[in-house]
Amino acid sequence: MFARDIMSRDVLTVTKDTTIQEVAAILTGHKISGLPVVDSDGRVVGIVSEGDLIYQDKKLHTPAFLEILGGVIYLEDPKRVGQELMKMTAAKVVEIMTAKVYTVREDTTVSDIATLMIDRQVNRVPVLDGDGRLVGIVSRQDLIKSLL
Repeated sequence: MFARDIMSRDVLTVTKDTTIQEVAAILTGHKISGLPVVDSDGRVVGIVSEGDLIYQDKKLHTPAFLEILGGVIYLEDPKRVGQELMKMTAAKVVEIMTAKVYTVREDTTVSDIATLMIDRQVNRVPVLDGDGRLVGIVSRQDLIKSLL
């Protein structure tokens, strides 16, 4: 079996300019856990998930530091705090989406998709056609259904 045999073809998508509130409404209204983010040509540029939205309720962890002779030495990367803060206060998808998206082609085998999902710890993979445009999505639920 291949991606084309198990993928969902009617894929809901959002753009980088979609608001966080709109994403939350789509996810809850359609009982799904993530959405591909596409550009005007239908190419996948990111993915946004429930986890990204939940991030906004996370407590901000301030980095540990030492103060020595009037100077500050951070024990953790302070840029990480800035990135966390940006995600926690985001208003648009572009500010919280994951830009590195693992995708598959229509002729990718189900076993290769399962391996990718486990190895990369992803819950869904967009399916692209030969031109790199979104034509479907395979979720973990789709893989389980394929076992039946």
